[in-house]
Amino acid sequence: MHDFRSCDAAPSKSNVLMQSGKGTFPWCVRAGTALVDGFVEVKFKPISGREDQAGGLVWRWKDGDHYYVARANALENNVSLYYTERGSRRTLMYVDAPVPSGVWHTLRVEFAGRRIGVALDGKSYIDVVDDHIAGTGAVGVWTKADSVTAFDDFAYGAARP
Repeated sequence: MHDFRSCDAAPSKSNVLMQSGKGTFPWCVRAGTALVDGFVEVKFKPISGREDQAGGLVWRWKDGDHYYVARANALENNVSLYYTERGSRRTLMYVDAPVPSGVWHTLRVEFAGRRIGVALDGKSYIDVVDDHIAGTGAVGVWTKADSVTAFDDFAYGAARP
């Protein structure tokens, strides 16, 4: 876990994390998870930040230098998909999407084999095929820079056969 703290700002108060706004790419990964194919989902509320107001999800997490991340950004009004290899974050896709700050949103990623789908508030924005990060990995939440972001109702699961 990197630089997260609890907050009382959401419906599931005992399950909320809030990023303090300090860190390059703060993340919090669920220990003991090892999914190849499945989904990861979270409610997030971008609260403030001058450089960024982002909420994101990670999956196929090997370590802090190897993972996928999908994020929604209130300052840029977009959803984006990245992969991180050897600590370097690479863009796969950006898509314009309404992400008002101060509002709770639901971000969901479904991944199976090489296919990755990203939805925001129930609407699909990204559907791509990519093979940069393969095999099992952990899942978690992610944000960037000076984002102060609250996270609630984190959920994940394996793909159904």
